Amino acid sequence: MKIDRLLAMTVLLLNRKRISAKEMSEYFEVSTKTVYRDMETLNQSGIPIVTHKGIMGGFEIMESYTMNRQLLTLDDLTALVSAVKGMNSALDDRKLGDLLEKVKAILGKTGATNSEAKKPAIMFDFNPWGQSASARDKINALRQASKTYMCVKMNYLDREGAESERIIEPVKLIMKANLWYLQAYCQASKDFRIFRVSRIQQLQLLAEPFIPREAPVLERYDWNPEWFKEAQQELILLFQPKARYRVDETFPAGWMTELADGRVQVKGNFTVDEWFYGMLLSYGEEVKVEQPNEVAEEMVRRAQKIMEQYSK
Repeated sequence: MKIDRLLAMTVLLLNRKRISAKEMSEYFEVSTKTVYRDMETLNQSGIPIVTHKGIMGGFEIMESYTMNRQLLTLDDLTALVSAVKGMNSALDDRKLGDLLEKVKAILGKTGATNSEAKKPAIMFDFNPWGQSASARDKINALRQASKTYMCVKMNYLDREGAESERIIEPVKLIMKANLWYLQAYCQASKDFRIFRVSRIQQLQLLAEPFIPREAPVLERYDWNPEWFKEAQQELILLFQPKARYRVDETFPAGWMTELADGRVQVKGNFTVDEWFYGMLLSYGEEVKVEQPNEVAEEMVRRAQKIMEQYSK
């Protein structure tokens, strides 16, 4: 509906300094002509939209304009409660608890009846299964270091299992697919890195402050194929029907072909490293490497070494 799009455009403009007509049209999947008409409608309704022309042009809202909380619907507020509850499940943070109470208070002031205030259809729980208290302590320690600009010394395991000691300057925590990652400046590498928190073996907050650096902006944490482009190989894997549920959860649908006998063939580009072999071995007899031969031979060698462990 047009009214929903206009409200969404207003919120987008409030959250960004300036946005072009092209960006707006792609975001809302409408023509640029429609965007200009919508901007005119917003202006006529009293929202001060400023239009800038030229290469760096676009639309923006005057800084003095604020959004009344009444524009938030009951569904909006319910979704906020669910999201904050989810974050509070993963982090032991007093501020998140206070924020949850504030949002609930706003929800109560909407005057919604019991029949209207339905339970949310979605529940967020960012607390991974089996997470211990020490894991939560690690997350909170990294958050504290990033807020107070204090350096952290850590022992870190890389993808190959090699351990190294590093001093880092934490920037922000990222949750991706129920796993925590940390964006930080690594003093040894002299660059910003993304670290998987579960691979941090030891953690020590230092009494050494750091001056915040200009970190790369992370609106999302998406996979970049360029990271391992040179090391990737095309592989063909064959999985037994009993492993289908894991295959569906692990590999892109475009890589999979279901055969007549129920087996699943997976063809794609992989980074063949220690993590890769560990992942394949976890399938046991439910997977076979069809191509290339050297990877299949390496799987045999590793399986034989496992057998040797039990030969006595």
